[in-house]
Amino acid sequence: MARIKGVDIPNGKRIEIALTYIYGIGRSLSNTILKDAKVNPNKKAGELSNDELVRIRDEVNKYLTEGDLRREVNMNIKTKMEINSYQGTRHKKGLPVRGQRTNRNARTRKGKGKTIANKKK
Repeated sequence: MARIKGVDIPNGKRIEIALTYIYGIGRSLSNTILKDAKVNPNKKAGELSNDELVRIRDEVNKYLTEGDLRREVNMNIKTKMEINSYQGTRHKKGLPVRGQRTNRNARTRKGKGKTIANKKK
């Protein structure tokens, strides 16, 4: 198994798909990286030579990924919470941030439903 940015890349998958296991790299960025590194995207990750792996690592290092990206996203959320923006208050309350309705959905953010005694419609 090859390691890129501290993430184990699965050997059995095409390198185009295997790169998406790294946080911050999707399909389009994966294709861009492979094109710049001059690596065939249809090659399996286990078949890559050391030279190709080095070129891919160099290309991935040009982008913000893994720990640095996670840290930046968390800092942005903390900043919104500190300045009491609408999105920041939604983060504090554990409610959906991007305008979804909450009176009958949003169980992912709100958690398990709470029963209220004697509530009838």
